[in-house]
Amino acid sequence: MSQKKQSRVIGIGNALVDEITLLMDPSVLQKFNLIKGSMTLVNKEQSQVIHQETKKNSKKITSGGSVSNVVGALASLGVETGFVGSIGNDELGSFFVDSLSSIDVSLFLKKNSSMTGLAISLVTPDGERTFATHLGAAALLEAKDIRREFFDGFDIFMIEGYLVQNHDLIKEAAKVAHDLGLKVAIDLASFNVVSENLELLTTLVGDYVDIVFANEEEARAFVGKEPREAIDCIAAMVDVAVVKIGAEGAYVSQQGQCYHVPTLSNNVVDTTGAGDYFAAGFLYGLSHGLNLERCGYVGSLLASKVIAVTGAHLEDRMWRQIKRELILLQ
Repeated sequence: MSQKKQSRVIGIGNALVDEITLLMDPSVLQKFNLIKGSMTLVNKEQSQVIHQETKKNSKKITSGGSVSNVVGALASLGVETGFVGSIGNDELGSFFVDSLSSIDVSLFLKKNSSMTGLAISLVTPDGERTFATHLGAAALLEAKDIRREFFDGFDIFMIEGYLVQNHDLIKEAAKVAHDLGLKVAIDLASFNVVSENLELLTTLVGDYVDIVFANEEEARAFVGKEPREAIDCIAAMVDVAVVKIGAEGAYVSQQGQCYHVPTLSNNVVDTTGAGDYFAAGFLYGLSHGLNLERCGYVGSLLASKVIAVTGAHLEDRMWRQIKRELILLQ
């Protein structure tokens, strides 16, 4: 690895607790009008109904939220990280804080009386995950809550695309980080979110963003192209573009150079967190001064590890193994 000073990463996103639910019957998705592979916002009552209807299924509870997963993975690899979000003053909020604090993520959290957000991740037998998300307290983060001091000492700012539900918040956060000289990255979150907020995302990316992460469906919704053409379109808007193409790997592009990064494993148990871990691996590479192809390789490596387990968290022994593999990149 490069011996230069390592970049530090701060992210903003929905502070959620994930309820990973393994479905034996995929028809449950149709019952609740959930589009497979998407993220659908639900109210508290709907969330409770889905929880009750699936309570006999195998479940796992973890801290969640896309960017929370990204900074958590980076922290587990020794990168200095921070997270900006909003939680409730409740048991789920305490669980979220304990989970990230235990791996030394610096937390900048707004606390309020609403319930901490809960994302029910419904995983079908093919490993695909579909989210029914009640944002709760996560939705109460506002533009006025963004403070310049949050960004002190950080070099890269990761934005969760799901925050486009609050236009003022996402624009303010991106603008402040950009004006302070941080590299701004965004994950486009979900194809339906992109379609519903296309004008805002196009402006946001054009004005403030340096790095874009998207999967093939999100890229198609964003620029109307299939992956190989989409990567060129997105790369023309930003410094670095990444389009993930599932089992076929990903395209990464910078300054006219485009590379295909192959997937490292097709052992799929649960795709929850796959995109988050690819982003974490890619940003790890950037933070250590690796070239574009190696950044993509680290992204693919982390993604291959998380899809082989249930949920978006790895055990300590797996992080030790990953660190040993990363040493070989020196």
